[in-house]
Amino acid sequence: MIYKYNKEQLVFQKLPIIRITLLIFMVIVLSSSILSKTSIKTEYIPEETKMLILKENNKFSEDRLKEYVNSLNMKFPHIIIAQSKLESNNYSSTIFKANNNLFGMKEARIRPTTNKGTNLGHAVFDNWKDSVLDYAFFQAAYMKEIKTEDEYYSYLGVNYAEDTNYVKKVKEIVAQEEINN
Repeated sequence: MIYKYNKEQLVFQKLPIIRITLLIFMVIVLSSSILSKTSIKTEYIPEETKMLILKENNKFSEDRLKEYVNSLNMKFPHIIIAQSKLESNNYSSTIFKANNNLFGMKEARIRPTTNKGTNLGHAVFDNWKDSVLDYAFFQAAYMKEIKTEDEYYSYLGVNYAEDTNYVKKVKEIVAQEEINN
């Protein structure tokens, strides 16, 4: 079965077999007609150049984090940014640096995930963007019914953090950093 991620509803939706078959057929027909009419010139890109491009594209900054969270249409991005600051000790923790884990997430076992295993008791990701995408999967799996900030904070306090003052700390970061809603 093939699934499509719906950014507006933050859920995975099954794609019907007919749509998939039609899509594959259209891609084959279009690509063959394009390739038969044009010649494509490709240049060899050395592996080192590819790696530099990928590394630069995946370089972490808080601005890139905000941009990526917003592009995924995640609920309450200002809370997510505050969580990332708290969980990663302002992007300096060992868990963030060694595991690319912005949110202190544990390895997911029953929902879709981008993690690659466990290190230091926390999930490991190939890069910081995979950590954010994993958090989006977490939201889609467990928080899809949440509509308000109060409900979101309540869920975090009960189900996410071990620290009883977690929600208070996240709210303080939102206020101190003046993170936009």
